[in-house]
Amino acid sequence: MGTTYKCCLIFKRRFHSRDAPPPDDVRALFSLHSGGGPHMGADGLRRYLHASGHEDALDDAEVDRLLDQIRLQQQGRARLPRLARPLLALDDFHRYLFSHDLNPPIRHPQVHHDMSRPLSHYFIYTGHNSYLTGNQLSSDCSDVPIIKALQRGVRVIELDMWPNSTKDDINILHGRTLTTPVSLIKCLRSIKEYAFVASPYPVIITLEDHLPADLQEKVAKMVLQVFGNILYYPDTDQLKEFPSPEELKGRVLLSTKPPKEYLEAKVGTMKEGDADLHLGKGASNDAAWGKEVPDFHTEIKSAKKHDDDVSEYQRDDEDENDDDEDDEEEQKMQPHIAPQYKHLITIRAGKPKGSLADALKSDPDKVRRLSLSEQQLAKVAEDHGTEIVRFTQRNILRIYPKGTRVTSSNYNPFLGWVLGAQMVAFNMQGYGRALWLMHGFYKANGGCGYVKKPDFLMQTEPEVFDPREPQPVKKTLKVKVYMGDGWRMDFKQTHFDQYSPPDFYARVGIAGVPADSVMKKTKAIEDNWVPVWEEEFSFPLTVPEIALLRVEVHEYDMSEKDDFGGQTVLPVSELRPGIRAVALFDRKGNKYNHVKLLMRFEFV
Repeated sequence: MGTTYKCCLIFKRRFHSRDAPPPDDVRALFSLHSGGGPHMGADGLRRYLHASGHEDALDDAEVDRLLDQIRLQQQGRARLPRLARPLLALDDFHRYLFSHDLNPPIRHPQVHHDMSRPLSHYFIYTGHNSYLTGNQLSSDCSDVPIIKALQRGVRVIELDMWPNSTKDDINILHGRTLTTPVSLIKCLRSIKEYAFVASPYPVIITLEDHLPADLQEKVAKMVLQVFGNILYYPDTDQLKEFPSPEELKGRVLLSTKPPKEYLEAKVGTMKEGDADLHLGKGASNDAAWGKEVPDFHTEIKSAKKHDDDVSEYQRDDEDENDDDEDDEEEQKMQPHIAPQYKHLITIRAGKPKGSLADALKSDPDKVRRLSLSEQQLAKVAEDHGTEIVRFTQRNILRIYPKGTRVTSSNYNPFLGWVLGAQMVAFNMQGYGRALWLMHGFYKANGGCGYVKKPDFLMQTEPEVFDPREPQPVKKTLKVKVYMGDGWRMDFKQTHFDQYSPPDFYARVGIAGVPADSVMKKTKAIEDNWVPVWEEEFSFPLTVPEIALLRVEVHEYDMSEKDDFGGQTVLPVSELRPGIRAVALFDRKGNKYNHVKLLMRFEFV
């Protein structure tokens, strides 16, 4: 069996292709648990599962069922009667190890964190401008990206509310831009329909409110009409502690602070040419996914360096933060706020009067949400890291992309996570390496959209965690990349190269705190759809609790930019030790049908 490629318009080159044999490590495992024989029975498979850390003890019926599933993966093999069923051969065992469905890399496929703590104890899967289909300046607004986000497990949806042209209804759009609006009622109905398809835990709607009181009252009626008894709101004006995700299962919450902007704000003040100017000419998708994520120390230095360089869109960042004005402004606004609307707000946003450092002081009598742009957080993080960590132990901190990210790109999420920020808001409609990290992080805890913060971010004794302090290495992750397969089924023969099979190499590394972050790569395997690398890497980890394993495959191209062959990001805390099948995803985070790697994970 082989593949034929045209060469120089006249000649043809034929390349032989065949399945790669099982790696030596797989052969050794099979020999160990089969007792050195040519076949492995139910007892041998059970011994292997126990030795490899399988969480649940399997009874005879479950082992037999797994044996059936393994054998049925071989194409063309018919299901045999139980009495005639042969035992597993080496190839069957290899096929089982290389099955993402039967041998995935993640330890827990279901929720396993304690979900009974207050919301402030969790990282929450958060979207930014959830209604946009593309860039921040001129794309359409729709409920479709909201639906896609909820289907992926996102738990925080952001809606920007503005009066329509006749001032009698509410539109959702990115204000002062050329984005085309979508109606609020359509977004609310879609949220209700898809809120709990991926997770039973609460959906939080953050509202950027640019409405007068009469339309606020209309919002209240819409929200009550659409959500009914699944809408949660507190009996008191101020919460002393947030409820838990467990208490709020199947509920929808609102989070906002009524702003003063609606008194003078106008929509659509940007001219058509401005969008082209700020989007830039020739900004390609490849540029978006190809850019490496900078470590957050670099982002902090960059924010300080440009502290005095305030562009138009950085001012927009500050405008958005005006939603969190001081308590004195809130008192002035009270006559304008529809009372029923105000009563429906569970997570209240507010910034006390004074400096940003003052805003990080926690009030023992009430909890609130504070919003900062990525740049604002970077500026304050170096000097006030411990205050931010302490603030996020009871209150909620939301981080959003800076205004210059008009192409809907994203930032390094660890900038917020290492400080305990619960709502690290991302543009989910874009794609790129930063968004891959976000997708990977929330594969933890069964993909429910809530990940309990590690204990070190919640400790107060002997002292609050200081992200500036160097940490000792807690453990080392050893990763071995054996081989890959599936591209020949998911891609056309000439997708990577017109004249020969692809030359694949893998990049493997860690995303996390700067001390842990690194990327390494294998050699390129020439002219092979089933590359065998057999290379091992070690990664010392100082903060393994929030570290992510990054895996990418590229096809080496001597004359042009290397082609993309797949990626995945996995939470280190949930990796299953042993040999596992690792499925790869495309640039937008969609799983390929067949592309996967065979890898081994070991903690020392």
